[in-house]
Amino acid sequence: MTELTIFYDGGCPLCAAEINHIQRLDSDKKMVFEDIYAPHFSDRFPHIDQQQADLILHGQWKDGGMIYGLDVTYYSWTLVGKGRWVSILRWPVFKQVANIGYRFFARYRHRISALVTGKPRCERCDAGSTVK
Repeated sequence: MTELTIFYDGGCPLCAAEINHIQRLDSDKKMVFEDIYAPHFSDRFPHIDQQQADLILHGQWKDGGMIYGLDVTYYSWTLVGKGRWVSILRWPVFKQVANIGYRFFARYRHRISALVTGKPRCERCDAGSTVK
């Protein structure tokens, strides 16, 4: 039973790599992963602002409640039984520092991806993506 839907930028190589890793670990299918730049995304999810979802990772619980940023990361890893890997993200003082780091990463993720992977965007997205 799906517990969490994650709305992510499938054109970001680092984002896509993390989502692919979590998908492989999600053997119980507790999550659904939705690329915010997939065809007809806005038609399927009119309540998700694509531009805002591009700025910060969005997640939606099965009851409709929304979570954002590192909360999505923390809970996605927790749902696959790896919460201990990211539990530091919940520590009170570190949470504030981590949120600042996340906002930096989210803003510059394509540049960071270019440095780390040599590609600012996934190849499938290069031909026609509206993301800058």
